[in-house]
Amino acid sequence: MTTTATIRMARTEDPTPNTFGARLRSAFAMFRNAKSITGLAILGFFVLIAIFADVLAPFSPTQVDNTARFQPPSAEHWLGTTHIGEDVLSQVIHGTRGVIVVGFLAAIIATIIAIVVGVVSGYVRGWKSEGLSALTNVFLVIPGLPLIIIVASMFEQPPLVLIAAVLGITGWAWGARVLRAQTMSLRNRDFIQAARANGEPLRRIIAVEMLPNLMALIAASFVGTVTAAILGLTTLSYIGVIPVNTYNWGTILNWASAQGAFRQNQWWWYLPPGLCIAAIGVALSLINFGIDEYVNPRLRSAGERARAMKKKGLDVNDAVTVVRAPASTRRTASKDSTA
Repeated sequence: MTTTATIRMARTEDPTPNTFGARLRSAFAMFRNAKSITGLAILGFFVLIAIFADVLAPFSPTQVDNTARFQPPSAEHWLGTTHIGEDVLSQVIHGTRGVIVVGFLAAIIATIIAIVVGVVSGYVRGWKSEGLSALTNVFLVIPGLPLIIIVASMFEQPPLVLIAAVLGITGWAWGARVLRAQTMSLRNRDFIQAARANGEPLRRIIAVEMLPNLMALIAASFVGTVTAAILGLTTLSYIGVIPVNTYNWGTILNWASAQGAFRQNQWWWYLPPGLCIAAIGVALSLINFGIDEYVNPRLRSAGERARAMKKKGLDVNDAVTVVRAPASTRRTASKDSTA
């Protein structure tokens, strides 16, 4: 009777139930370390700026003030003005929206394609798997930026959605390769074999059994694609492929370069968008480092060990770690020395 009650209590008090929701929460545990939280906070700051750009910007980005040309930062214009009196802060705030929209839209497109192609090609066998793998290899060697330049030249004013679509279509192959390799490792696991023996359909095996275990790799692929898309957008805008009337940080740098702001040391025009690009790059890198620390067992154990040492008041960088003996051992040692 006691044994039966104990077993029932153990079952009811199981802290890690084997359900889809529990596995999904465990999959997103990669965002709970300090690096990921810091990166998400910085990225969330830029997302909020993009959403509320119309409210936060003190002026319209195209509003001209002929009495304040090339004005350095002041109480009225916090980041100065351009050569025709446009407020730089307002342009940077409105430019954030284009960067965020293109980065996330391109990453969503690329991640969806990578999941479909990578997971399916890793799970199925035969000519289907080889055909999808060959398709991935083809897209691996397609240069993204030259293709975008060709596509953009076909339009007088190419929309940002088109740029994001091209960046996403040309940026999914690396993520698909990684997901295919991991899926090939997962398809022979016991829980996958059990689901297959129970007659589960392919879509359920992939959606319920595999995707929660691939969430860390999917998140890393998504973050990497966002980084590449933002750098691609700002690069294309800076070299003039994207029309200058489409606001983002790259077009601001293009205007500053064309009007000689670099030569005349008008730092308030080119430095803020450059710092924004660097800040969002740091945020995405921190998120990626946090995911890598969660996925890599060595990095995870090293991080846990370092945090445990800091809690005990020990210096992680010490070459020799001081071993603290228990109080009873120290008292015994002192009595022996006295005797």
